Amino acid sequence: MLRTFLTSLSLAGALSLEVFAFNDDGPVLPTPVENEEIVFDVYRNGDTRFGTHALSFQRQGDDLLVSIDIELRAGVGPITVFRYEHQSSERWRDGQLIALQSETLKDGETYDVSAARDGDRLDVQGEAPEDGSVSLEFPLSVLPSSHWHGYETGEYAILNTEHGDELGVTVEYLGEEMLEADGERINARRYRLISDLTVDLWYDENGRWAGCEFEARGQTVRYVRRANPLEG
Repeated sequence: MLRTFLTSLSLAGALSLEVFAFNDDGPVLPTPVENEEIVFDVYRNGDTRFGTHALSFQRQGDDLLVSIDIELRAGVGPITVFRYEHQSSERWRDGQLIALQSETLKDGETYDVSAARDGDRLDVQGEAPEDGSVSLEFPLSVLPSSHWHGYETGEYAILNTEHGDELGVTVEYLGEEMLEADGERINARRYRLISDLTVDLWYDENGRWAGCEFEARGQTVRYVRRANPLEG
C-alpha cells in the first residue's frame, strides 16, 4: 500500500529498503529495492487463519514493479464456502503509476483490469459487477487501492484495482498505537480509509505498511505482518 521492510529479513538474505518518512498528512511513497517481500497472514474472527496477502518488489531500469498475490479461503470441513483470489502487477515510474494488470476471483466471478499510460493520463479498462465494462481515464498521480504505498488524509478518488472503477475515499489519521507485527509489538500510525468498505491501516515508524483490519460479511478480518516472509 512499508521500517526496512522488516529489518530482520537480512538474516534470510533479503535486501533492506531505503528509509522514508511521514509527511504531515500520511506516509510518502516508499522506494523498495530489488527482491523485497512482505507477507501478511490473514485471520478472521480472532485466530482463524484463512489466507495470505503477499507483495514483492523489483527494479527494472528506472521502474518499480510491484507484484501482489492474495489468496483467502474459508470452509466447513472439506467444503469451501468463501474463496477470494487477487493477483496484480503495478509499474511505477518517478512516483507515478504508469501500468497495472489485475485478475480477481470474487464470489465465483472473475474480473480483469488493464491500465496503461497514455500521455499524461492512465487509460483503464475493467469490469464492475453491476455496471459491466469500465473504461476510464485517471491522472498519473492516482493511487491504486493496494494500500502498501500509504494515503494522505482527506477526501479524494483512488483506482479500484478489483474492477478498474473510481473509488471515492475519506482518509482519517487516528493516532499512534502499538501493533502486533514481525513477531512482536511495534509502534505504528493508524489510518482509517472510509469507502464502500471501511479499512483501518497501520504504517510503522518508517512509514511501511504494517497491518490492516476491517469488517466483512459479519466477520473481523485482520492482517499480521510476518517477521520472515519466507516462512509459511
